[in-house]
Amino acid sequence: MSARKHTALPKARTLIEALPWLTRHHGKTVVIKFGGNAMVDEELKRAFAQDVVFLRHAGLRPVVVHGGGPQISAQLDLLGLESEFKGGLRVTTPEAMNVVRMVLAGQVQRELVGLLNEHGPFAVGMTGEDAHLMTATKHYADIDGERVDIGRVGEITAIDPGAVQALLDDGRIPVISSIARSSDPEDTLAGASGVFNVNADTAAAALAAALGAETLMVLTDVEGLYEDWPNSDEVISRLTATQLEKLLPDLASGMVPKMQGCLHAVRNGVHTARVIDGRVQHSILLEIFTDEGIGTMVVPDTNAHTNEGES
Repeated sequence: MSARKHTALPKARTLIEALPWLTRHHGKTVVIKFGGNAMVDEELKRAFAQDVVFLRHAGLRPVVVHGGGPQISAQLDLLGLESEFKGGLRVTTPEAMNVVRMVLAGQVQRELVGLLNEHGPFAVGMTGEDAHLMTATKHYADIDGERVDIGRVGEITAIDPGAVQALLDDGRIPVISSIARSSDPEDTLAGASGVFNVNADTAAAALAAALGAETLMVLTDVEGLYEDWPNSDEVISRLTATQLEKLLPDLASGMVPKMQGCLHAVRNGVHTARVIDGRVQHSILLEIFTDEGIGTMVVPDTNAHTNEGES
């Protein structure tokens, strides 16, 4: 009996350590941007689905926003359609937009909804087109000061979170593909059906702000924001909006939309924004429910001298 008690004790300690965070986050909305390796590795995908369902059972209100870069590239290759990037963004022709829409809403989203629903009738898939959730205008890339047309790439101009709120109130987990409707009703260019491909980091941040979320979590393929990359692999564990703003011009291009999203979120009412390593199994639970946390947390300037929102 004593041996059994002994082996169970660490589990009890882990649960007790989670208690303050369970209390703090109960009933709060958490927007999670799903991407990177977590999106293509089978074990990581399953662990992600378990984490999200755990959040739901723990009394949080998770919302998942996803892109699908690798899957889109693979499908475009399969169809013999060229895929080109300008200013870090995919040039999206009307033909490519149809593929983007098909892959995001018909493949990536369906798979994720299926994984979540192995645990119960929770996940409901939708795109930014549904119920006018996301509205966008055409986005132009800025390359060396020149405005460049990159096709059906959009910039979000409005969010109507009503349908997402209704799903959350019904105990569901919304799974949202980062496609937006055009703000121009006349915009049905060459069969692209008046929709835009929008950056999933940006979409998740805009939605988190519109929902008044407690937390935005962005899964990446790095440990967090590095202090002095490539000279050091020290991760900045916490920084304020103003500190982040100063760092933005020097960041690697792949991190820019993620960190800009975090900045937008905390400047628009979201309590904390975190960039975490999606290559680590159960990284979401480690970040939300442990004293150490992992990754980088961004807080509003008003939180700079308090413990509010820490984990």
